[in-house]
Amino acid sequence: MCLMARLLKKCYNRVSFLAPLYISLVTKQVYILSCYVSCRKLIGARYFNKGLAIPLPPSLSTVRDLDGHGSHTLSTAAGNFVPGANVFHHGNGTASGGSPAARVAAYKVCWPQIFGTECPDADILAAFDAAISDGVDVLSVSVGGATTEFFTDAIAIGSFHAVKNGITVVASAGNSGPKPGTVSNVAPWIFTIGASTIDREFTSYVKLGNKKKIKGISLSATILPHGKYYPLITGASAKLDNVSEIDANLCALYSLDPRKAKGKIVVCLQGENGSTETGVAALRAGAVGLILANDKQSGNEVFAEAHVLPAADVNFIDGQIIYAYINSTGKPTASITPVKTILGTKPAPSVATFSSRGPNIIDPEILKPDITAPGVDILASFTLAISPSESFFDKRRIPFNILSGTSMSCPHVSGVVGLLKTLYPLWSPAAIKSAIMTTARTRDNEKQPMKDYSTNNMATPLAYGAGDVRPNQAMDPGLVYDLTIDDYLNYLCGQGYNTSLLKKFTTKPHACPKSYSVKDFNYPSVSIPELSGQVSVTRRVKNVGHPGTYSARIKPLAGVSVSVRPKTLTFKKIGEEKEFVITFNSTNKGESGDFVFGQLVWSDGKHNVSSPIVIKHK
Repeated sequence: MCLMARLLKKCYNRVSFLAPLYISLVTKQVYILSCYVSCRKLIGARYFNKGLAIPLPPSLSTVRDLDGHGSHTLSTAAGNFVPGANVFHHGNGTASGGSPAARVAAYKVCWPQIFGTECPDADILAAFDAAISDGVDVLSVSVGGATTEFFTDAIAIGSFHAVKNGITVVASAGNSGPKPGTVSNVAPWIFTIGASTIDREFTSYVKLGNKKKIKGISLSATILPHGKYYPLITGASAKLDNVSEIDANLCALYSLDPRKAKGKIVVCLQGENGSTETGVAALRAGAVGLILANDKQSGNEVFAEAHVLPAADVNFIDGQIIYAYINSTGKPTASITPVKTILGTKPAPSVATFSSRGPNIIDPEILKPDITAPGVDILASFTLAISPSESFFDKRRIPFNILSGTSMSCPHVSGVVGLLKTLYPLWSPAAIKSAIMTTARTRDNEKQPMKDYSTNNMATPLAYGAGDVRPNQAMDPGLVYDLTIDDYLNYLCGQGYNTSLLKKFTTKPHACPKSYSVKDFNYPSVSIPELSGQVSVTRRVKNVGHPGTYSARIKPLAGVSVSVRPKTLTFKKIGEEKEFVITFNSTNKGESGDFVFGQLVWSDGKHNVSSPIVIKHK
């Protein structure tokens, strides 16, 4: 729920962003190191709460970050270089945001839900207006909600006005995966970001009394004596007499009996009460350690958590092994090893389980999410107003924390957008988006197709869009798919918007074309939701590199024959545009309703301008 925007000019850059609690603003990039000293980083902060049903108490009516989300997302996008960044000495190193020389401003729009709607539409729109007025260059919006029609979506409306003013809007895809059709912030003028894993883990092993060794994940600050084994007990076996077995299995607060848990390692199930709260419950009951096991719904994705006692989070399969061991012996024991930071893990990246998936339920002809970026176990700045576990009983305070979510992946791309805005200040938001999308990767560090962490099978564009972000390649994309505000308005016309609805997006009269096909909307991806017979789509690319000739190649799609006309495009100067047509013919003999995936690549030998293709057979 955080919105970030930026201006990029020497020492005057601004980045602003909306996080679950904030919008922030960043400024233009600087390449002179001395400028880091003379330039202020945070150049403004405002809060917006007039849309709340209940007035806030004075203690909450502040721009200060009270839950850490705003600080984390803002520093990810545009934090300075900071040596020695770590969480309890884990992940130690130099941290920086994607646009480290940018200035930032924060616009706080989200509040505790007890006061009404968490992020009121009126306050989101007011923050967008303020950021536009302040002249930001990038808006990073780690905010989202239920996917609705654009004319009822405050983020879609506000971001349209931002794009109209040349501001690139980057937004989170949502954390409702892996269920299909859950992606949010799906307006085509928004840059929608899913989450991927990175090649770093914080490992802590569980050693069982039967000599089995199970890998877990943790950020625990404390450790158990080396090689010492402790009695092992489940939460259900350690429950108070008046507590339900369900609550005790989750190790909810006040569910464990200190007489049963004291001096033992407690095994609990991951649940809605929160993993760090589980640790607090175990610690208050006198446990020396915690093993937190995923339930079947949580699956095999485990996140690093700042536990208050020695702990290890394990996946569902390994959790079942631990429970089976406990049930197999009268005196189960275990030990938990200290946390180690492991770099270069494989395979990575994979699509995070929680990352919301397509298809786009508002308009399946626009593929969403657009791209993925690092969003799992991300180290960035944190507030000192709350503990890293967010528990009232936890009195620890740290300047950095490790969090996961598409709120974390969004500002990674916002930082890249800021760098591109510095390099190419005249590029449109659509051109910047195209440069990042068409240079993305779809293979991991084992040179295999990216995997979906939820299934360990090959991921598809419905999960990662065009692929995972590659900042260096985006600086030299070769060709871009560009769009203007009139193109977006014509798109809305194609969606059936009349004059009344268009007024939400533009104050100027707009004459809708007599005929318009959304299939020809110049997006850097192609999605055909119901292919039967033959369908043709038109696209247009602009040369932003050296003169040259590009040839088309198609990655085949099952049950579809594809042709591109013309097969080559020759550009003689920068800014020259060429149009081409892709024709799809269904040869499908399988089941209707199946999705198939392919790719169009334009290559001149140096650049590979890639666009994902998603087709659903009718």
